[in-house]
Amino acid sequence: MSAAPSSSSSRLVRGAAVPVPSLGTDEACAVADDAFQRYTSPSLRRGGAGVAVVWFRNDLRVLDNEALLRAWAASEAVLPVYCVDPRIFSGSTHYFGFPKTGALRAQFLIECLGDLKQSLRKKGLDLLVRHGKPEEILPSIAKAVSAHTIYAHKETCSEELLVERLVSKGLEQVQIAKGGASVPKKPLNPRLQLIWGATMYHVDDLPFPVNNLPDVYTQFRKAVESKSSVRNCTKLPPSLGPLPSSSIDEIGGWGTIPTLESLGLSVTKSEKGMYFIGGENAALGRVHEYFWKKDQLKDYKVTRNGMLGPDYSTKFSPWLASGSLSPRYICEEVKRYEKQRVANDSTYWVLFELIWRDYFRFLSAKYGNAIFHLEGPRKVVSKWSQDQALFESWRDGRTGYPLIDANMRELSATGFMSNRGRQIVCSFLVRDMGIDWRMGAEWFETCLLDYDPASNYGNWTYGAGVGNDPREDRYFSIPKQAKSYDPEGEYVAYWLPELRSLAKERRNFPGASYIRQTVPLKFDVGNQKKDQQFNRQRRPNNMYRRQVK
Repeated sequence: MSAAPSSSSSRLVRGAAVPVPSLGTDEACAVADDAFQRYTSPSLRRGGAGVAVVWFRNDLRVLDNEALLRAWAASEAVLPVYCVDPRIFSGSTHYFGFPKTGALRAQFLIECLGDLKQSLRKKGLDLLVRHGKPEEILPSIAKAVSAHTIYAHKETCSEELLVERLVSKGLEQVQIAKGGASVPKKPLNPRLQLIWGATMYHVDDLPFPVNNLPDVYTQFRKAVESKSSVRNCTKLPPSLGPLPSSSIDEIGGWGTIPTLESLGLSVTKSEKGMYFIGGENAALGRVHEYFWKKDQLKDYKVTRNGMLGPDYSTKFSPWLASGSLSPRYICEEVKRYEKQRVANDSTYWVLFELIWRDYFRFLSAKYGNAIFHLEGPRKVVSKWSQDQALFESWRDGRTGYPLIDANMRELSATGFMSNRGRQIVCSFLVRDMGIDWRMGAEWFETCLLDYDPASNYGNWTYGAGVGNDPREDRYFSIPKQAKSYDPEGEYVAYWLPELRSLAKERRNFPGASYIRQTVPLKFDVGNQKKDQQFNRQRRPNNMYRRQVK
């Protein structure tokens, strides 16, 4: 399906990055306050005792945060904690040593933390921030405040699972007094209580165990749509306080949210594209803006393959990845929109995409580290290149193919790329260049604002033909994609201004007016042959060709 022109594309002006959402501060706060009011229930009662800790991870929100609600219900006081883990913020990717978290995502997460702290304060709590490894920090905090339980959302990938195990092991070394002073009891170990909360469909509501998850998405989708239901968002009490009575000063105070400088990072503010504002308030504001204010939801399926502007698609993914936005909240807003405005293919398609997101999360639980391995879950043996020069030309947007280069420059400048763009640049890297798909996946891990391991590596294994896809050799023809999704070259001319002076039909096929192409396309069609005749005489004879065993 070709993408209809987005009315918002004209708002992308050279020399100005567009904030997403575009709501003013007062309007965004009013939208968030309204959402919180709709999900607050004065009738909720807590029946617990003692202190509970909430360990925030990739769930940086208050609304529909079951770990937070469970901690409140099971205690008399709650202490929220976030650990700035050096392995995440200063570490390297597994195989190729790229930065684990790039500056753009780090800045986005810093904004998410600041927003979370403000939201917690409004609910009678605060956010304790510590710099270090959770397995070292959380046991000491649990001991200091005599916490009986640490509540957190469960993850599915190996690095996160390892930290969960290490935290549990650390808590086994901690003993806290049980019962009041008048009735002393045997000391107990604090425990780690992990709660599922990252997906739209709850893992316990699937019509099969995760280990029996279908290996084809359509089978999974049809099964959950017919046999499962999405749980309602959790309600909130008017206040989540109080905080523990023990002095936070005794354990070093509330700590500070990091800055880019403190993390050893820096970022040059982009004068192009979109700037995503971090935090739950911004996330709720974006849902309101896209669904209700701009009324874009009814057209989503028609415009979703666009590439230029903020409103061709929902742009919810950065907040979903950081946990600033609940997928169940989106689902309930879709249902509310369908009742109050219209229900059509577009409203359903947002849920369709959220089911894809669920599917990759459940696949990561089923296949474990196989999603990170070269052969993928299907153990496909292929011969890949790790040619550094070729990879760098792709990474830096210097391949000689405007559609590839524009997408890669958008990624570097903004931390975002359209879904269509991601499929195209993935296909080019693995099919046309023959480069090890993990290099692309790890570069995306560095750059993407919306990075999460299950979705990122699920999509890359899928695109590389080693994941769950009945079509093994997924190939995206650049000329065809350019003609379908950027027919007038507006997108490439926006990111590659040297092409703007060309006739619209030549912007994606500039020939000698642009840098030479690094590799030939696997399948040549149409105008592309003319471009390659110009480049062929300058191409080395020993160009790598991918071989499949």
